[in-house]
Amino acid sequence: MRPEPIVLDDALRERVRANLSEHERRRIPLDDRRRAAVAILLVDSEEGSDADDPHLFEDGDMSMVPSDTTGLDGRMAGVAGGAAFVLCRRSAGLNRHASQWALPGGRLDPGESPIDAARRETHEEIGVRLDESSVLGLLDDYATRSGYVITPVVLWGGSGVVFDPDPGEVHAVYRVGLHELSRADSPRFVSIPESNRPVVQVPLGGDLIHAPTGAMLVQFRWVALDGRHHERVDEFEQRVFAWG
Repeated sequence: MRPEPIVLDDALRERVRANLSEHERRRIPLDDRRRAAVAILLVDSEEGSDADDPHLFEDGDMSMVPSDTTGLDGRMAGVAGGAAFVLCRRSAGLNRHASQWALPGGRLDPGESPIDAARRETHEEIGVRLDESSVLGLLDDYATRSGYVITPVVLWGGSGVVFDPDPGEVHAVYRVGLHELSRADSPRFVSIPESNRPVVQVPLGGDLIHAPTGAMLVQFRWVALDGRHHERVDEFEQRVFAWG
């Protein structure tokens, strides 16, 4: 049995804000890496509104998943309902990470803070403009194998948010109920021969979300929703094909 949807209301906003304020955020030095930011944007969603996934699934889409994919079809359907976060399917024409799952976000511009970058990218990618009052807090930095340090910024969009995605960046925008993060089978972990770190997987719809997005969603659940203020996810591994 899956958890019940969570109500999007002022109590949820203050709970998330309070839990994030209690979390001692881990910062990772850049060294030779580049800094990026992503938005965990909280919005409303209507149960059953996501019956059809516009992504054209192709044979082989699940071939690079390092675990049993029985029963999975790669689609993001049946996940809406109540308070939700925004998940994007990247455009197929992108040079890097085409058609993959991602949170709105990208590289910081010169002189830009992670908060400003997350708000800017949310506007550029999905057409949602948010002011500084939307910021609920930040989670730990996550260092990717491809040379980025990503800062997750939790933003409150509230009800009535309308998306206007940039087709050059985003193929489709999904509202994923926060309750989906608390499923009994989530998160799950698999081992790979290339690393002694566990590969994290977050089951959502008919797919599995991997790090970095999956790692950040797990910490959002543990810290922002559950109030487990000392949980870390920086040792959660990515799939090998994402290392480059």
